[in-house]
Amino acid sequence: MATIAQPGYDEPRRPNIATANVQLPAVRDYEQVDDEILATLVPTKKWFGLLFVAIVFLMVGISSWMYQIHEGLGVAGYNPPVMWGVYIITFVFWVGIGHAGTLISAILYLFRAGFRTTIYRCAEAMTVFAVMTAGLFPIIHIGRPWKFFWLIPYPNWRLLWPQFKSPLVWDVFAISTYLTISTTFLFIGLIPDIATLRDRCLNPVRKQILAALSFGWRNSEAEWRHFVRAYLFLAAFSTPLVLSVHSVVSFDFAMALTPGWHTTIFPPYFVAGAIFSGIGMVFTIIIPIRKFFKLQHYVTLNHLDAAAKLALFTSMVVGCAYIIEFFIAWYGGVKAEQEYFWNRVFGQWWWAAWIMLTCNMILPLSLFSQKLRRNPSWLWILSIFINLGMWFERFVIVVPSLSHEFEPWQWTSYAPTWVDYGILLGSFGWFFMWFLLFIKQLPVLAISEIKEIVPPRMKHAAGGH
Repeated sequence: MATIAQPGYDEPRRPNIATANVQLPAVRDYEQVDDEILATLVPTKKWFGLLFVAIVFLMVGISSWMYQIHEGLGVAGYNPPVMWGVYIITFVFWVGIGHAGTLISAILYLFRAGFRTTIYRCAEAMTVFAVMTAGLFPIIHIGRPWKFFWLIPYPNWRLLWPQFKSPLVWDVFAISTYLTISTTFLFIGLIPDIATLRDRCLNPVRKQILAALSFGWRNSEAEWRHFVRAYLFLAAFSTPLVLSVHSVVSFDFAMALTPGWHTTIFPPYFVAGAIFSGIGMVFTIIIPIRKFFKLQHYVTLNHLDAAAKLALFTSMVVGCAYIIEFFIAWYGGVKAEQEYFWNRVFGQWWWAAWIMLTCNMILPLSLFSQKLRRNPSWLWILSIFINLGMWFERFVIVVPSLSHEFEPWQWTSYAPTWVDYGILLGSFGWFFMWFLLFIKQLPVLAISEIKEIVPPRMKHAAGGH
């Protein structure tokens, strides 16, 4: 079997970029890193079971969408003026998770946060598949999805162009831009690990594919120098891009005069919420991976503790944004705004608002306890509540505002139908199907960066002499 260069004494090391003192004491040498992380690529019965469940959920979503196309948009839970209820809520939910992945990876890279090393690959992959999921919803939104290309500005013989004042077009630009940069960011970081897979692979066809994807990577000093510069450039480039793109998504709401939407706090509020929801989804994914693949000595309690502190901080920022919203409504003196916020918390939609406040503000306060920050079971349970709370945050933004606008005769209710729930379920099936396929094709932990914090061992030391 072809192997990579013997670890420890003749393999060029990547320039050390992690300044934080994050060590992996249970990891002996580079060969152990290769063997244990590449072992996660072997399919298991549990993996096939999870993939089957994800595909079933996806089929439910596809069936619901096909039914909607056949019967018309009326089968969804539209009750004017509440339009696009679950669809726009779920779209913003997935966009937020997608933006968070690159923010976590790029910003922590720029700040040299050592704990990102073992979780960033998961976050970057999550980003790509979340944006792919969000990209489905502008197509689902339109009554004739086979005409989706009308949303894209391109020269055509009818000289028709998209309506650039439409938030739907803004979403198309945001998704296409962000999908391009996040996919590039993920792929560039994968190149050294793809080369490791190439050198370990025995299947000649797969080996050729991996050789093409690794661009002939030979682990030389010059390659590492160019790689680090390219990765640093992409991290620095993607950070402001992500901030601006998610601000554009917030403008879908903030540009309107609807009570609860017409506010300038939405751009930073949405960005903080995106990071918070992204950390929640990272915990949802990485903790089971850590347990099932026995990677506790890579994703250590120190890593989880540091990530939990970031979750606590972003939770407090989001909570501060909630309080500022209420303060602005009170201080502004606009009666419609004041009635809307009162209705949100104590009126028609009190149950949704209190789910949001409990999951996003109250429960994360438990992370002030170091014992709970270092408890993987509690972090995973909390991450489920965070995901739930962030979905309901978008629900509270969309539905109560549209159902309680300026004129009392417009006030109404909203009840999603089984079609809405089916497409919501299908979006989760679509996301997890791609993620499950990813973790069996490419390493879910970054082999090359983990080797930075593993001290090189000489050949005789590995033999115990």
